[in-house]
Amino acid sequence: MSEILEKAAAALNEKLEGGAFDASAKFAIADLGAIVLDADGARVSDDDADVTMSADADTFEQILSGELNPTGAFMSGKLSIDGDMGVAMKLASVLA
Repeated sequence: MSEILEKAAAALNEKLEGGAFDASAKFAIADLGAIVLDADGARVSDDDADVTMSADADTFEQILSGELNPTGAFMSGKLSIDGDMGVAMKLASVLA
């Protein structure tokens, strides 16, 4: 399992603290694997989710650090979304 993914899942759990997220979302990170977020928090997993957001590792790190807005990443083609767009927007507001 990738140490990068483990650290990213921990960082996502910190961001989700106190913010209820009652759906499921997956970050598919090119060449690394995937992280799933749901009501139980974030974990390294490739389980099915309501929405899958795909990006390269650099884009994902920029989104996680706050350097890159998820909406901006999507609009510029750096982030692709497959599934429930409403869930993706909800996640973006929880992580902001």
